[in-house]
Amino acid sequence: MHATLEEFIKEHSARIHQVMSNYLQRLSIPDRLKESMLYSIEAGGKRMRPILVLASFKSYGEEIEKALSTAIALEMIHTYSLIHDDLPSMDNDDLRRGKPTNHIKFDEATAILAGDALLTYSFEIIAKDPLLTDTQKVKILQLLAESSGPKGMVAGQFLDMKAENKAITLEELEKIHTLKTGALLRFAVLSGAQIANASENQLKHLDEFVYYLGLVFQVQDDILDIIGDPNKLGKPTGSDVENEKSTYPALLGLEGAIAKKEEYIDWAIGALEKAEASNSYLLYFLDYVSQRDH
Repeated sequence: MHATLEEFIKEHSARIHQVMSNYLQRLSIPDRLKESMLYSIEAGGKRMRPILVLASFKSYGEEIEKALSTAIALEMIHTYSLIHDDLPSMDNDDLRRGKPTNHIKFDEATAILAGDALLTYSFEIIAKDPLLTDTQKVKILQLLAESSGPKGMVAGQFLDMKAENKAITLEELEKIHTLKTGALLRFAVLSGAQIANASENQLKHLDEFVYYLGLVFQVQDDILDIIGDPNKLGKPTGSDVENEKSTYPALLGLEGAIAKKEEYIDWAIGALEKAEASNSYLLYFLDYVSQRDH
């Protein structure tokens, strides 16, 4: 079944990339702004979040087209967050996926505006989606605003910056990553299932599943910063230690971080069973996230 998941990812990531690029190419906007937006969109990446929207949809529905625009909108928001994370005032990174970051390739002001443009355009894409009902659009737009805004990803980014050069507890670290990383993953899983008309009970247990999925993703990220291959990651390792960031290995040691990841995986599997999706792509996605090497 894992090979099937890899085929699913390969098939749909290429499609997501093409449709997303088309959305941007047809915009009548200043050339340099479009170039900057496309530069970060076309830098590649795993397309994990939009694939997760489609995987969640497939757990309960058939016509995957219905979830495609929502998946693309989510990837645009993720891309905007990376552009802004890399800025000198934030993480001050020169490389992203092995290429110069947006503000290095263009300039800081252009990078900021390209990020702003991707963020706002994502909401327009969902609002204009002809395959969603008005009720679905309102629910999805509300969930996206919550996930990406001051109660979600932005709050996580803020808390993450405030935690630098400080000792924090495991509970505080979990909160940061539930917001910073987990909020968009939560949107991916819940929006896909909502579009497929999953029940309230199923959505409740999916919410629990994706909470642990987000933590598994972040623990693996922290582990890769220590033992990952810089060539596969597209960036140098050791930056978390260098920046004195609070990470799972910093708090628990490398072995302790790996053990904590396994604990999260067990809880995620239990929640997926209750959501009646234990034989879906979501289960294999959990394994994919926990074992990834980049």
